[in-house]
Amino acid sequence: MTVAATANPPIGAYRPTVDLPIGALIRISLFWLGLTSIDAVVTSAVASRIKFEHLAAPGTEGTALATVAILTFIFSVAVQPTVGSISDYAQTRWGRRKPFIVFGALFDALFLIGIATANSLMAIAAFVVLLSFSTNIARGPFQGYVPDLVPDKQVGLASSMVGLMQVLGNVVGFALAAIANVEGSVGLAIVAVAAIELVTMISVVVRVPNGPPAKPREGKSWLSIAAETWGTDILRERSYVWLLASRLFILMGGAALLNFIYLYLPDSLGLTQSESGSAFLMMLLAATAVSLLAIVPASRLSDRIGRKPVIYGCTVLGAIGLGIIAVAPSVTVAAVGAALFGASQGTFLAVDWALMTDIIPRASSGRYMGLSNVVTASATTIAVAIGGIFIDNVNRSVGLGSGPRLELVLGVVYFALGALALRPVVEPRRRGLDAPPASPSAPAATADA
Repeated sequence: MTVAATANPPIGAYRPTVDLPIGALIRISLFWLGLTSIDAVVTSAVASRIKFEHLAAPGTEGTALATVAILTFIFSVAVQPTVGSISDYAQTRWGRRKPFIVFGALFDALFLIGIATANSLMAIAAFVVLLSFSTNIARGPFQGYVPDLVPDKQVGLASSMVGLMQVLGNVVGFALAAIANVEGSVGLAIVAVAAIELVTMISVVVRVPNGPPAKPREGKSWLSIAAETWGTDILRERSYVWLLASRLFILMGGAALLNFIYLYLPDSLGLTQSESGSAFLMMLLAATAVSLLAIVPASRLSDRIGRKPVIYGCTVLGAIGLGIIAVAPSVTVAAVGAALFGASQGTFLAVDWALMTDIIPRASSGRYMGLSNVVTASATTIAVAIGGIFIDNVNRSVGLGSGPRLELVLGVVYFALGALALRPVVEPRRRGLDAPPASPSAPAATADA
């Protein structure tokens, strides 16, 4: 696969111009399958082990999940954008992204095995924190690949491939966790996703080109480059900042369901561990089928009518889906809500990524995309910290099972806030298939590039 990077254009003037075949777009996105499957299986496995192996005292399971989430927060926030920014300047024979991806993936596998074999809440929390450190070393640089290699007219399609891989990763991770709950062996699911991540990492490192040359350091120390990540010049990119706020709330809406599913199913619907695994598989199948059907059409539609209208639509679908699950009297009704939720998530994963790629300065894509994923990590942490404590308190005051249902109503509120935060975002006009999008705040973007 040949890209414009081989011509070594001046840093900041670089824009990919060569169309990439579908196979290349899939390979660029493939590592997301491994990364997202890790997120899904660890989310489910930790909740399941706390609930069904009685690693926390009865009535404190939500608080225990909140504690684990908060412990991982610092690494998620600090490591990913900082390493992403460092990778923008990294000059190696493997390019500026790949060494970080390899290092992070290898340590991910090691720490996943630790989570699978740990036999106390403290040990599990320790390995989850270590996993947060290693996986964010890989994520920050990897997120720069779409801006690095994809021409403007293929951004929508490439983003749909990213969304597709993330959906498939969720399917693989959550399905393995659900099957493991049915069989009573959660550890095997964690080991399986470790193998999946290593395979997808190798495919990306071997088959994806290195991309454009690194930004010149111009005498800067690595410490100063790391500090540059957190420079206040980011605040001049107002559309970018508002898009981050919108992304935060919309992802909190998704986290309100996914992180508490193994409290909702047994407590609100009265299911056993095995029945909870089977029920989640049913909900996952419904969500996945609709999500996969939505991804490519949503991406194509966003190319025609704009990214923002499509994201507005996904917030409506997500809120309705969570509302249905919150009041569902049975798994069947909950599966209907899960289908709408799946359509929302598939649409959002594809289109939000495209809008982010349209807006950011590409020469610093590692920095900007890394900061965007701080929001992803923050969304889960905030939603779990609020929701976990909320569930325990409501269960105590109203009755067991009420907490998870009312926590889903919080998710509906998060979707509404996400739609409101999207309003100030100025979507770049796509003037032509080959013309780069105009930055909503050109002076800041030009200076950074």
